[in-house]
Amino acid sequence: MAEPTYRMQRLGQALQLLRERAGMSQHQVAQRLHYNVPKISRIENGQLPDIHALRAMLDLYGVIGDEEAPYIEMWELAREKGWWRAYALDGYGYLGLEHDAARVREFQFGYIPGQLQTVRYMRALFTGSARQRSKKRIEDDVAIRVRRQQRLVADNPLEYHAIIYEAALRQADREQLLHLVEVGRLPNVTIQVLLESAGLHEGQSGPFTLLDMPFAGDPQVLYIEYMGGSIHIEDSRQVKAATLVFKHLSKLALSHDESATWIERLAAER
Repeated sequence: MAEPTYRMQRLGQALQLLRERAGMSQHQVAQRLHYNVPKISRIENGQLPDIHALRAMLDLYGVIGDEEAPYIEMWELAREKGWWRAYALDGYGYLGLEHDAARVREFQFGYIPGQLQTVRYMRALFTGSARQRSKKRIEDDVAIRVRRQQRLVADNPLEYHAIIYEAALRQADREQLLHLVEVGRLPNVTIQVLLESAGLHEGQSGPFTLLDMPFAGDPQVLYIEYMGGSIHIEDSRQVKAATLVFKHLSKLALSHDESATWIERLAAER
């Protein structure tokens, strides 16, 4: 069974909160609705209920009339099939999070961030990976990354802020560098260069991404990729610590305008 998406988890958390506010245990809810306790637990952990089960739970928790609308909307959003399903991917990882995010802040140490890569850079990266990919898998991975980039120019565009370490830029070709300058002209995009001359800093422990979700009351998410996989963290203390690191790196880095000038100068040397 596929892992629950962020939207499914959000609905489950909302139903759990309603149950707790109603002063009911999972066992009591299961008895009243003639379900079993594991089913209630699965729903609260992100398994999508059918519409009849959802309405029954809302009614039991005292949510009636117009008060139902936000929860029905959450359910409708959760049942939508993400575009990434066409590539045999579920939405539990980064794709689902980024798809829903209103703002993304990313620090990259060794590579150009995916949102800013040219197709040539993508193919070189995928081809040179230690993980063997078929030609179809490479083309699918390129298509996925190109599709993700559409959020930068959508009607409701993603607010995107990237800090890129100098070494990653020096490994990029002229086309990629000029592409960074071009994308950086978008009003919703900020690109900063962190020079090696800035000295030692906490970013050297590795890249990370912070995602702000658009829904009121939703937590920020810290996303970290590592050699064996990835993890997303919602713990407020850890997210706050990463946010402080990002702010510090932003102060160490060149400004957005200074960075564009620096990148243009590097491109001119190619």
